[in-house]
Amino acid sequence: MDVDREALLAEARAWILLDPDPETRRELAALVDTERMEELGDRFGSPLKFGTAGLRGVVGAGPSRMNRAVVERATRAVAEYLLDENTGDAKDLVVVVGFDARPTSRDFADAAIRVLGAYGVPARYFAEPCPTPLVAYAARELSAAAAIVITASHNPAEYNGYKLYGKDAVQIVPPVDAEIERRMRAPGGSAVPAVPPAPAVPISEALVERYLARIDSERPHGNAQRSLSIVYTPLHGVGGALATRALARAGFTRVAVVPEQAAPDGAFPTARSPNPEDPAALALALSLAAKRNADVVLANDPDADRLAVCVPAPSGHRPLSGNQIGVLLADFVLRRAPRAPRPLVVSSIVSSPMLADVAAAYGARHETTLTGFKWIWTCALELEETEGVRFVFGYEEAIGYSIGRSVRDKDGINAAVWFAELAAELAAEGETVWSRLAALHRRHGLWASAQHGVTRRGAGGAREIAASLDSVVRTPPASLAGRGVANVVDFREGGQNRPPWLPNSPLVLLELERGGRVLLRPSGTEPKLKIYADLRRDVAAADSLVEAEAALEAAARRAAAELAACLGF
Repeated sequence: MDVDREALLAEARAWILLDPDPETRRELAALVDTERMEELGDRFGSPLKFGTAGLRGVVGAGPSRMNRAVVERATRAVAEYLLDENTGDAKDLVVVVGFDARPTSRDFADAAIRVLGAYGVPARYFAEPCPTPLVAYAARELSAAAAIVITASHNPAEYNGYKLYGKDAVQIVPPVDAEIERRMRAPGGSAVPAVPPAPAVPISEALVERYLARIDSERPHGNAQRSLSIVYTPLHGVGGALATRALARAGFTRVAVVPEQAAPDGAFPTARSPNPEDPAALALALSLAAKRNADVVLANDPDADRLAVCVPAPSGHRPLSGNQIGVLLADFVLRRAPRAPRPLVVSSIVSSPMLADVAAAYGARHETTLTGFKWIWTCALELEETEGVRFVFGYEEAIGYSIGRSVRDKDGINAAVWFAELAAELAAEGETVWSRLAALHRRHGLWASAQHGVTRRGAGGAREIAASLDSVVRTPPASLAGRGVANVVDFREGGQNRPPWLPNSPLVLLELERGGRVLLRPSGTEPKLKIYADLRRDVAAADSLVEAEAALEAAARRAAAELAACLGF
């Protein structure tokens, strides 16, 4: 008898007995009845864990998928953790719950609210799909013990996820995430105590108004023209209504929303990949921008926590990279930030090192963290307390930006308002986004970045990705794109010698000669190995910036591709 086979079948049958959803019970039972062992191994081989942005996976049956059973187990674990950590009455706790517009999101949010109520913990919930940054704002505004957002952000339509914030209104980090996962695996499935449920209370429009008022109060209030022509798309997501209201409050009334993508629709009918980093997702926005001769294109991802930007170029509207947007916004924010307390800017380790030079020019403190705004804001709060600095800006190259202090996470709506302000100011001064970016490169050095992704699905794919990190540490390449590899840093060890926001993590850094580096890490939200290359060179006054940038970008792409080839991908 094949013990592993029988053990897997027994595990699947046990899961079916505790699954509260008849649809996923039937789905899993069919796999058991037909003994589809490879598929069952995939469903049970890698239970979802709290990654860069919480739990996230394809919707389906089993612990390696997103489903009501996983949501209820996670929420049971959250409720039990909160009750153990707080000695007072459960009814005095508040947990905020929100959800996006994906087909299963409302059902999953309702399940979370029911479980919280069964533990006597009252939920304050958004009755309709809403942006993730609005939930993060509510968590802080309502002094919540925790907040839950059912969202898969920019992932394809078949995904969903579970994002969890702690009492500091920041996404959870170790050891809390490990403790929640441990409780999720405890016997009993999604069973909850039989007590009178705590009432859930919907969040009022007044809180939404406070969020918009806070954005309006913190934005720059200069004399820049408000005649800017903007094309905006929420990519079938939940940010459209709030983004246009926020822009209107700032005086930007010439905003054309892409009509085909205006309404929330979790099937994403016009975007196979609803990721605004994907040029195909912005095709309709760019077409409308060309017709209207728009000054700027702004795009949020489906849960509105990220921002993509396109601006006019000789060949039509051209997208800015996440690093370009980050450097432009950082310079714009720091130019206005008070000098005391000392401003703090934070970026993820895979974002462009150029931010450190920009920060230094303003006398600001710069810090680097692991990928994810949970680390950026964990760093910000600790340094504010221990060093007396004041956080003003954080970003990661995957088009995530946090400006100000209202939302302790990335906020694509607030970032959209700030970028519109930047574009308006430049127009009033007779400048363009490109001329400002060129000035920054001439001042701080030209940086170019490139990414290479390798997708490997299932438990076998996860092992292959993990093995690639071992391989590059054991036998690193001698050079990449003609630059020698000077040093290898394995972030899987040595965390005790680094700040707490750079703990042990599956990340390897290759330092290159003549300025630059290449990093590789598994994605926290997709079954993918990500390779990041950043190269630098000085630009002389007589150099053509366009030619220098094109050559450096090509070299960065080559460096990333050469590392992938070296690993056998």
